[in-house]
Amino acid sequence: MQEVVPDNGIPDLIPASMLAAFAYCPRLCYLQWAQGEFHDSAETVEGKHLHAWVDAEQDEVPEGFSPFHARSVSLSAQHAGVVCRIDLLEGDGQRVTPVEYKRGAAPHTPEGLYEPYQIQLCAQGLALRENGFSCDGGMAYFIRSQERVAVKFDQFLIDRTLELISSLRAVVERGEVPPPLRSSFRCNRCSLAGICLPDEVNLLKEMEDEGKTEEKIRKLLPALDSAVPIYVSGQGHTVRKRGERLEIWSHDEGKVSDARLIEISQVNLYGGVEITTPATVELMQRGVPVLHFTHGGWFQGICLGLSHKNVQLRIKQFEWATNSEKSLSIARKIVSAKIENCRIRLRRYDPYAAMEALESLTGLSQDAKNAPSYQSLLGIEGAAAKAYFARFGELLKAKDSSFSFEDRSRRPPRDPVNTVLSYLYGILTKELFVTALAVGFDPYLGFYHQPRYGRPALALDLMEEFRPVIADSVAFTLFNRNELKETDFIKTGIGISLAPEAKRKVIAGYEMRLQKEIIHPVFGYKISYRRVLEVQARILSRVLSGELKDYTPFIVR
Repeated sequence: MQEVVPDNGIPDLIPASMLAAFAYCPRLCYLQWAQGEFHDSAETVEGKHLHAWVDAEQDEVPEGFSPFHARSVSLSAQHAGVVCRIDLLEGDGQRVTPVEYKRGAAPHTPEGLYEPYQIQLCAQGLALRENGFSCDGGMAYFIRSQERVAVKFDQFLIDRTLELISSLRAVVERGEVPPPLRSSFRCNRCSLAGICLPDEVNLLKEMEDEGKTEEKIRKLLPALDSAVPIYVSGQGHTVRKRGERLEIWSHDEGKVSDARLIEISQVNLYGGVEITTPATVELMQRGVPVLHFTHGGWFQGICLGLSHKNVQLRIKQFEWATNSEKSLSIARKIVSAKIENCRIRLRRYDPYAAMEALESLTGLSQDAKNAPSYQSLLGIEGAAAKAYFARFGELLKAKDSSFSFEDRSRRPPRDPVNTVLSYLYGILTKELFVTALAVGFDPYLGFYHQPRYGRPALALDLMEEFRPVIADSVAFTLFNRNELKETDFIKTGIGISLAPEAKRKVIAGYEMRLQKEIIHPVFGYKISYRRVLEVQARILSRVLSGELKDYTPFIVR
């Protein structure tokens, strides 16, 4: 049923399911309803499966007074301000009972049902009454224990439901995300814990108010993603869909590999790789992006389904980006963290690094925090890059003398090391482009990198603090372990490029780095680098929304 949306942009009718979510956790409801966030968990997948047979058909409520059972009945109530889909409506004439299906077992509490279940049923009852039916109570059917639990729509429950409808509407009108629950058991199995970041936000708020803390927090989000990217490179390859799998075919060799669709987070196509329309549509429906690159690894574009619904975040992003003082406050943090991570890499892996160079980077990192303008910040970053790359070659232990490093060169890279660095920076930019989209940002509008046609400025912003931590680290590993040979590089008239097999080695090293689990320097739990990228983007979104005062960058220990 299409909701009526008034001029202020707030939906006129509140879904009964969202009202139940609001009773359970106001923040969860706001993230789902106002910001369009959703993430499947084992529980939500099971619930969808168990609900599938209920939602298979939508019935109309029959006229007359004979007993009836109608499944998946949609109703709206303008006066009450709710809209609902009733799993099962049982009735005899005008007296009806809504039945809501729940995947688990009956709770057996003194109240009979938890409050969110009662609120959802009562909202359905209000909609039924407004549509002319007599409805005094509802029923929850628990699929696992096969039990029915009744709830009576007394005046107390009706008043509580109306109160929550009013409160939810007021929260959405204010446009402020409710604060996270504090040490609540409700967060433990919440599918949005990795998006909400309740303990992380609470900890960062305490750090802003009270200074640094050594407190450790619960790890509510998985350390590793359950889905991973796939990469397809080389002319003559085609990506196809077959059932629940994605298959990769070669014109010369036939089928070369496949992967389950549920285990794919993104599809990266390099060069002249083709993808069929059924595969593209399936990936769009699942929210899996398809990214296209040139043979050399330059990011060309992305194919994605519907964009993220969190338009409020993009409004805030544009407000901050057009406010030089606010955007400079973020840029200072990003550049300072990048310089500090460069200093830490030299201190750890360059035993001959002069104390003067390390102290210089320390001072430049501090200067970045207090830079009065973008121009001065650019100058500080340039000075830090010069000091860092002056020692970069000393960290290379490769036996092959052709893998030397003099200075940073781009477009085109003039030596194998610069070639690998440019390729890795391109892949990392792509990663953060996708991450920014998933969080709800516009990847092209940044705070440090200024807008320019075709430049993913925000992805480049987010990448800065991770250049030495991820991309540079992968490059050192590949060369120092002699995984790259001289034959992996192709010399051209203007520069050097990677051979097809070398690209696969670089991508494999990059993916291994992103899957590596570390102890988060602020939150104290184990987490993969890929997950860290998402967490940092979400922390930035909390700053823009006003929930946090300052952006906390990622600095390795």
